[in-house]
Amino acid sequence: MKKGMMEGGRICEEFSAGYYGVCTIGGMLSAGTSHVAITPLDVLKVNMQGACRFGLYEYFKKVYSNALVDQNKSFIFFISSASAEIIANVALCPFEAIKVRVQAQPQFAKGLSDVSMVMFSTFEHTVDFLYSNVIKRRKEECSRPQQLGVTCLAGYAAGSVGSIISNPADNIVAALCNRKADSLKMAVKKIGIAKLFTRSLPIRILLVGPVVTLQWLFYDSIKVLSGLPTSGYVRTDQVEKTA
Repeated sequence: MKKGMMEGGRICEEFSAGYYGVCTIGGMLSAGTSHVAITPLDVLKVNMQGACRFGLYEYFKKVYSNALVDQNKSFIFFISSASAEIIANVALCPFEAIKVRVQAQPQFAKGLSDVSMVMFSTFEHTVDFLYSNVIKRRKEECSRPQQLGVTCLAGYAAGSVGSIISNPADNIVAALCNRKADSLKMAVKKIGIAKLFTRSLPIRILLVGPVVTLQWLFYDSIKVLSGLPTSGYVRTDQVEKTA
């Protein structure tokens, strides 16, 4: 049900065009800020990727939640993040090509990342788990600092799971790019199945976890400052009409 007046300093209604605009700007700033000190070359590309990824994810999550009311939540999260990721990667092809040329690695190209699907889904499920089983209160009953604390924990969980999922592929790519192997089969053989999953994993979790945590923290902080709720809840039109 729409209200005539904005509450709690909210600058726009949830799921309105303004809401998705805030999400897009929040995603751009969160992704760019967290990468400034780590990969300066990627800042422009990451700004745009964050804008597409976060803004479109929120949009598709709402659309698919309404269209697929009876579907499993994980499926909603997966197809929402996949849709956003495809558009983000297609839009950023020119920037990626320039970055690769600058890095003098013309043989290396990134495919569409399915890791983002896992990370967004992990974030959503972790938020739900924390409120349901740890805090045991609804999000609306928690203070803003508590909500942002949940965001940080869920963000770190998402980054850690993403690191675990992508570690084998990253080890193979590293071996091929460093010319330690001439083929995928040779790379797997040289690294070994066990090390394929474990090599550099603790370091990756320590590095990627905080980066993803910062992205979600900046993103949700911008939403909070705009008077909007933090991330991690699928609200369908049916629920709004019965509320």
